Amino acid sequence: MAGPSSSPSRRLAQLTRHLLASPSSSSGELSSVGAPAGAGAIASKGFAAVLVCIFEDPGGDTRVLLTKRASSLKSHSGEVSLPGGKMEEGDADAKATALREAEEEIGLDPALVSVVAVLEPFLTKNGLDVTPVIGILSDRSLFNPVLNKDEVVDIFDAPLDMFLKFNQVL
Repeated sequence: MAGPSSSPSRRLAQLTRHLLASPSSSSGELSSVGAPAGAGAIASKGFAAVLVCIFEDPGGDTRVLLTKRASSLKSHSGEVSLPGGKMEEGDADAKATALREAEEEIGLDPALVSVVAVLEPFLTKNGLDVTPVIGILSDRSLFNPVLNKDEVVDIFDAPLDMFLKFNQVL
């Protein structure tokens, strides 16, 4: 049996092409897709970003990195989450925030991630505008997690299919 290839699977490649496709973008910049933050009674209390880090496992299945937050945290303690957090003054944009937070929380080197899309922010029930950033980790074997135990107690992954409403997109 051959070892895993260094290039993404056909399915991962299709997903990447789908995320990069944008009829309104001709400049080569990343496009934003998704639903805008809701205009409700809750006013934004700040901005945050999460990294939806997608990779191919050795069996060829497409997976998403997830974390379990420390029980000592003030918000969302003990919950399963995507790596991410609040935007800081030095962050240029949501992409920078998501990559910085992933590096701080789980030791993910930003150079290992190819960002393919930045989705529209959504307003959480706690009042944060959160922007999902979609990134491809093309070689999972190069990522050696180092957990920030003050924030994260575990890292694991789940099948991407768990998060998709319409599998026919792929």
